[in-house]
Amino acid sequence: MIETNGLSRQQLRRQLRLARRALGPAEQRAAAQRLYRQLAQHPLFRRARHLSLYLPNDSEIDPRPLLLEAQRRGKATYLPVLRAWPRTHMVFQRVRPGERLRPNRFGIPEPHVNVRKQRVVWALDVVLLPLVGFDDSGGRLGMGGGFYDRSLAYLGRRKAWRKPLLLGLAHECQRVDRLQQASWDVPLAGTLSDQGWYLAQRNGTA
Repeated sequence: MIETNGLSRQQLRRQLRLARRALGPAEQRAAAQRLYRQLAQHPLFRRARHLSLYLPNDSEIDPRPLLLEAQRRGKATYLPVLRAWPRTHMVFQRVRPGERLRPNRFGIPEPHVNVRKQRVVWALDVVLLPLVGFDDSGGRLGMGGGFYDRSLAYLGRRKAWRKPLLLGLAHECQRVDRLQQASWDVPLAGTLSDQGWYLAQRNGTA
């Protein structure tokens, strides 16, 4: 676990990105399989009918085995899609097995925009989020673009909510002792690393 020790969010983000980039291909594959084994048979995953995931970028832990498993079980799976306008927002669009993707402006593959395949976020059961850093209390440090925070901002105005359940996915090396949360940060129900679960106890989220 990394101690923040008064580091700024920018400094901490840089340190954590370097830590996960230091993982070699074999370590990345092993971490993805450990993540898969912990979640594929978990009730949260089994019960979810509408599930949003992401495709890995910048050495993020890889949830693609979970994506394939969800599709094999007949679940509706979604990926984030950046909006052309406003450019700081994203939506969640259904993706099917074998569907062709295109790189977005950050080079991350995403489905071709089709509003008929998009689903409002509060109609999703589970959203699996990437992150740069996490703590044991549901804190999440993202890449700094704020896309997820803006998409989920309505949750921050509620004292309790049932859907979607927000679960971060990470390498264990991304865990920190404590994250200072900004007013716009949306707390997670918890984070699952390749080494274990870190569930936050909050009203309606865990």
